[in-house]
Amino acid sequence: MTSEVRVRYAPSPTGHLHIGGARTALFNYLFARHHGGKFIVRIEDTDIERNIEAGELSQLENLKWLGIDYDESVDIGGPYGPYRQMERLDLYTKYGQEVLESGNAYKCFCTSDELEAERETQKSAGIAAPMYGGKCRNLSTEEVAEKEAAGLSHTIRMRVPENATYKFEDLVRGAVSFESKDVGDWVLVKANGIPTYNFAVVIDDHLMKISHVFRGEEHLTNTPKQLMIFDVFGWQYPQFGHMTLIVNEDRKKLSKRDESIIQFISQYKDLGYLPEAMFNFFALLGWSPGGEEEIFTHEELIKMFDESRLSKSPSMFDKQKLTWTNNQYVKKMSLEEVIDFALPHLQDAGLINKEMTESEAAWAHDLIALYQDQLSFGAEIIELSAQFFDHEIEYDEESQAVLAGEQVPEVMASFKEKLETLETFDAPSIKDAIKAVQKETGHKGKNLFMPIRVVTTGQMHGPELQASIALIGKEKSIERVAKYAKQ
Repeated sequence: MTSEVRVRYAPSPTGHLHIGGARTALFNYLFARHHGGKFIVRIEDTDIERNIEAGELSQLENLKWLGIDYDESVDIGGPYGPYRQMERLDLYTKYGQEVLESGNAYKCFCTSDELEAERETQKSAGIAAPMYGGKCRNLSTEEVAEKEAAGLSHTIRMRVPENATYKFEDLVRGAVSFESKDVGDWVLVKANGIPTYNFAVVIDDHLMKISHVFRGEEHLTNTPKQLMIFDVFGWQYPQFGHMTLIVNEDRKKLSKRDESIIQFISQYKDLGYLPEAMFNFFALLGWSPGGEEEIFTHEELIKMFDESRLSKSPSMFDKQKLTWTNNQYVKKMSLEEVIDFALPHLQDAGLINKEMTESEAAWAHDLIALYQDQLSFGAEIIELSAQFFDHEIEYDEESQAVLAGEQVPEVMASFKEKLETLETFDAPSIKDAIKAVQKETGHKGKNLFMPIRVVTTGQMHGPELQASIALIGKEKSIERVAKYAKQ
């Protein structure tokens, strides 16, 4: 590309970093880094009533946690600041006045009650998309002066050109066009002097020299309004790319009210997902590198990113795919890293003391080691290892079917006897005890191992049996086995 690539992620601090926002930021980041350009984070905080105190911090901290570093923003500055819109109000006022003076906008004195009544009338008439009727469009200079003298507040509205067509080549969707007749005269500046999104975003993108805009397809209908402002000032359009929707497993548009999917990056962080895995997963959520490989490093994704391979179809948020991806990264960690990663979840759940003795620490390490290959995310260790903390096991229907086997009392009686005589209660000794039960009773295979596993662990499947029994401990194991041993 001949000119410098400059892209931006521009969140509103009305909430925490959401999975949709994270994907938008990631694709902008990959595009910038692939082309040797700059990635800017701009805070669009003009919706002052909905802003939350920790919204901005959540956006920035979670971007950094994901490995999405940026070149300019509110916390590191840059040559095109300020990077908060509420600190740029003088710029919007200046350009708003210029649009007024050029005749491309006008002052609108309609009250909110009048506008609502107009909308209701249009809806009652069957108009699906009500728009402003233009009551104040042709007020004379004298009429405007009279209303201002009366102290009436006003907004500034765009005088939408008649019979105009707005065309652009979308980097994802191809050729796109809109007709001006489908866009009513819209508000540039609200009565309180704060600009609307579609006005401020154009001024910011131009002054910050944004070359490409990648965003969700829900912004597609905003584009003609923004092109109008670019045209008014004679500014060059950035190249737009509207990414397809993220849908849930029912192929419905992902909503922040959708409780079937965890929505915020901070929640994944708290659950013990790895940032490298999340980065990898989001990169493939609406983009394909080609080929069968699905696990990539940060650097590999930057090198291979190609905006022409952004999907034109909705992207399904596959929860199983995310846990699988995270598991691939967990498997590559050293045991010490996995212990550091999983142990805090057991401690926060009150299952293991935060201040451990040497023997407690050794037991916890052996426990976590059992599940490294199985562990999909940090907090999952709590559910996976429940057998080691539950005093009473509840056997499901499948387990009860195993325990109903006629050989079970004999196997348990023999196994109980062998466990009681063990001086060293470790995995090798328990393995020898199980072999001795096989020799004594003649039962082997599933008839031997499944009852022992179900009785001691309460589970049909799990990690290495003798290692699991060693961690459960001698006293608790014998207690569980005794319930099913023939008297």
